[in-house]
Amino acid sequence: MKSRWLLFPMLLLLLHYPLFAQDSASPTVNLVFDFPNSDPEHFSLLVHADGRASYDSNGKLTSTTEDKDPFHLDFVLSSSSRDRLFDLVKRANYFDGDVDTKLPNIAFTGKKTVTYQDGQHNTHATYNYSANPSVQAFTAFCQHISETLEFGRRLQFYRRYQKLALDDELSSLEEMQRDNQLADLPAIAPILQSIAKDPTLLNMARGRALRILDRAGVHNSPR
Repeated sequence: MKSRWLLFPMLLLLLHYPLFAQDSASPTVNLVFDFPNSDPEHFSLLVHADGRASYDSNGKLTSTTEDKDPFHLDFVLSSSSRDRLFDLVKRANYFDGDVDTKLPNIAFTGKKTVTYQDGQHNTHATYNYSANPSVQAFTAFCQHISETLEFGRRLQFYRRYQKLALDDELSSLEEMQRDNQLADLPAIAPILQSIAKDPTLLNMARGRALRILDRAGVHNSPR
């Protein structure tokens, strides 16, 4: 009887093992970016293959303060952004090997550290600049996502504490959107929609928020 009770937990573990194995093999990619005297000086973007993502940074909330406030956000990356991100990882050979050019006289543009894991890969790369076009595209795409999330963070702050500053911030957001310097605007759609619907805000700011949403194709698709 004793041996039967010992076998039962082992059988349960074996039955559930494939599920745990699948979870551990699920692809994840994490970029950590450090660039002193930039804003933010540090950010980390972790993305899972199903789109779950987390973002941490130390950006300023306003241009007039020297304080850097820690910021954390859990969100879901849009399917198109997720697919693009992991396609770039694949094209970059999963960041296997040395991706830094190590050429002299290359300007410092920030320390980038990428970690990638799945069932077959466990890679880690650190670089300032890479000549690999896929690494360049991956880095720029993550930076554009960071720009978007930092805008969302500031808009949330301004809406609560400095409503008159909202339109200037939205104007900067709209300009960067036109210049294709942002990525995954659906991630900040909730704050843009709340601004557009707020009758206590200036009509100019509300209209600008609507234009940004329309151009991003998410006006009628709240997250």
